[in-house]
Amino acid sequence: MTLNQIKNHVKPLGQWAELEAVRMLKQAAYIIIHQNFHSRFGEIDILAIKGQELIFVEVKARSATQRGQAIEVVTSSKQLKIFKTALCFIEKNPEFHDFYYRFDVFCFDFHQVFAKNIQQDFSKYSYDSQWIENAFTLDADLINL
Repeated sequence: MTLNQIKNHVKPLGQWAELEAVRMLKQAAYIIIHQNFHSRFGEIDILAIKGQELIFVEVKARSATQRGQAIEVVTSSKQLKIFKTALCFIEKNPEFHDFYYRFDVFCFDFHQVFAKNIQQDFSKYSYDSQWIENAFTLDADLINL
């Protein structure tokens, strides 16, 4: 492995998880159109398209040192922030008005104990991953996961 390849693998946990989600999306033939889109309401980690479908992706990763699983931190409050941020994106990008919108969540739950902000190659650790398509919807209550 070259020094550049090592540098590309050595990231804090959240950054590593987002890159892994991007890799999985690309492998499934999605085109990444934006990463880390910010609005006054919050951030959407990844925006991707496939055909006429636009997906807003939240990525969560947890180590064994943290309580609960990654999916548990995508609360109804977090879902509402993602929804409002998605509306900001759509408003700023009218070319996506006729797309079908979907909200997915990628979860990475590690079995090891480590600090999430330490830069390292997390791919060498054992973890469970889950890609939840249509993880929540835009109804009045925002369905909890």
